[in-house]
Amino acid sequence: MSGTFVGMPAFPAAAREAVGDATLRGNLRHATHTIRDKRARAVAELDDWAALREAGRRIKDHTLRHLDRYLVQVEEAVTAAGGTVHWAADADEANAIVARLVEETGEREVVKVKSMATQEIGLNEALEARGIHAYETDLAELIVQLGKDRPSHILVPAIHRNRGEIRDIFRSEMGAWGRPAPEGLTDTPAELAEAARLHLREKFLRARVGISGANFMVAETGTLVVVESEGNGRMCLTLPETLISVVGIEKIVPSWRDLEVFLQTLPRSSTAERMNPYTSMWTGTTDEDGPRTFHLVLLDNGRTDTLADEVGRQALRCIRCSACLNVCPVYERAGGHAYGSVYPGPIGAILSPQLRGTGSEIDASLPFASSLCGACYEVCPVAIDIPEVLVHLRERVVQGGPAVREGNRVVLKPAKGHAAERAAMRAAGWAFARPGALRAGQRLASRSRRLHPRTLPGPGRAWSDGRDLPAVPAEPFRDWWQRTHGGRDEAE
Repeated sequence: MSGTFVGMPAFPAAAREAVGDATLRGNLRHATHTIRDKRARAVAELDDWAALREAGRRIKDHTLRHLDRYLVQVEEAVTAAGGTVHWAADADEANAIVARLVEETGEREVVKVKSMATQEIGLNEALEARGIHAYETDLAELIVQLGKDRPSHILVPAIHRNRGEIRDIFRSEMGAWGRPAPEGLTDTPAELAEAARLHLREKFLRARVGISGANFMVAETGTLVVVESEGNGRMCLTLPETLISVVGIEKIVPSWRDLEVFLQTLPRSSTAERMNPYTSMWTGTTDEDGPRTFHLVLLDNGRTDTLADEVGRQALRCIRCSACLNVCPVYERAGGHAYGSVYPGPIGAILSPQLRGTGSEIDASLPFASSLCGACYEVCPVAIDIPEVLVHLRERVVQGGPAVREGNRVVLKPAKGHAAERAAMRAAGWAFARPGALRAGQRLASRSRRLHPRTLPGPGRAWSDGRDLPAVPAEPFRDWWQRTHGGRDEAE
């Protein structure tokens, strides 16, 4: 993944700062509660929601098992339809490909459809370094870009901003990017939307190059699909002469029949709509309509490594609906910026450490950014067991850091910050393997129970500040059983 967010503090430090921001917490609470309540009502309308969810899981798992075959099928179909396919192993290669393609057109400006993949690789920054200006056209992404900010939500990137803050950003920044905000702009939603519409219209009509991602790719025809709610995507996909789409290799569905499932589950899980207002599909190029040149950049960037993990690979099922963010108590209080990635919330806590590895402090902390309450799994439309993957990644972090080659062997370097936990687990393993030592330890703990502290010392105090340590019983279970049953089995 891109290093755009690397260098931020680990999740605990970032979250501690975020929870002290009363405005941020108020914005998040209002937005997430509103979205999840609407989603619950939309999902309840379908009697077969559970069957659709299971179908989505099966389709994604089947596709991931045969991804090599479907990727070749996509390339052949796109090429046959007049498009050109490029393969990018990582962010640097993808950025270089896109920059070269834009430069070959002679243009220095591009308009963009909201795209998580291009944010993941830091495409805007890479293009800016080559003198190419990328303009976000999604309303929330526009707010983030004008405010020199970072997205904090998968579906609503500016969820951490309220209307007053958005008005101030439009007033102070729009003029530097193009058409200024109208005089006397207020914070009413209609006026803010109209200001964005007028600002973006000149960019749509002037742009010769558009850049997008895709929600899905249909392997049997090479068709790409973008679903959105504002119409800006339709403008970017049809008006420019050249269209460049950067798409993660996991976004494939085998057939149109499979696509039908996700066109039912995605809008209800994301925007609580029965269907998206704008669903755009394109297959290569035509002489009569749309861009004359189409390029598809297929992005790996850690996905192949994730696919190799039998537990962690289920994260690649994700269809970016953001339902897990809206029910997560940790995200609601900490906000998206604390995750240090364009993928915040529960899905980000399992996806980012797999795409980027757990070598950095923030990536090593993300699997622990959860209460493991399971709400994320319950709402996931493709049944990703996020708690299972979180525990799996925690084990990886505790066991060791990044894999490195030493001679002819690949070994895990010791993870930083978990020495005490590893020592405690080794001591517990030693005791449980020796019944005599375990019995002696239990008796000692019971007899010294009055001396036990009610809080933990050192780093453990953060856990026990809000709860008492469990009281040690006056008598170990083994001794109680021996005294009351004479050591005999109840069935005897």
